[in-house]
Amino acid sequence: MDVADWIMLLAAAGAAGWVDAVVGGGGLILLPVILLVAPHLSPATALGTNKLTASTGTTAAVVTFSRRVPMNWRLLAPAAALAAATSAAGAATVSLIDRELFVPIIMAVLLGVAAFVTLRPEIGSGLATHRPSLRKTVLVVLLTAALVGYYDGILGPGTGTFLIISFATLLGTSFVRSAAMAKVLNLGSNIGALTFFAATGHVWWALGLSMAVCNILGAVLGSRTALSRGAGFIRITLLVVVVVMVVRLGWQQFG
Repeated sequence: MDVADWIMLLAAAGAAGWVDAVVGGGGLILLPVILLVAPHLSPATALGTNKLTASTGTTAAVVTFSRRVPMNWRLLAPAAALAAATSAAGAATVSLIDRELFVPIIMAVLLGVAAFVTLRPEIGSGLATHRPSLRKTVLVVLLTAALVGYYDGILGPGTGTFLIISFATLLGTSFVRSAAMAKVLNLGSNIGALTFFAATGHVWWALGLSMAVCNILGAVLGSRTALSRGAGFIRITLLVVVVVMVVRLGWQQFG
């Protein structure tokens, strides 16, 4: 890779950290860029390197959110552990995915997220309208942790967005609270997948750690943005980025 490629990756890492902390979906930015700049990487190595970077940024986001948003650690900690376990299981099945199918799958996920965010602009932006029962809260959090954790291990892009949408839709939580909860579970799923990828030699450590610095800076700024300004303009930014990435990946894959 040349200097321009490194600059693109570092910039993408910072942008991914910012977007991921605010509305989720940082992987929608960083993973496609890794695939674009280093097309020789296997899907497992691309995912493993992305997880290394994402884990650092997500940790920074959790710390920033926890200082301002009350966290139910008695529920979120076990849920994060569950997400880590299912994410590792998902990562173990990555090798079964043919690379010729891998990029189109990511494109389909991108389009699905874009469609949902466009059709449901109120998701994640309003205040909670009801207080769900403890039983429902526990069920939704644990089930979401298991399912989205597995998805994060096998693919990854949009995990934070899916978590935020799940909590805001099923529990009626506000955007900021949904984002804070999502970061805790996302940290668990990132660590679970990273552990598997690292153990199997599918992490490009030099690249991942280099991008981690920018990802942490982006995550801290993004968390502060979420706490102070809300999700409206971030949603528009995410949609623009998704469209650009789908077009670029489509050109590379089918052009």
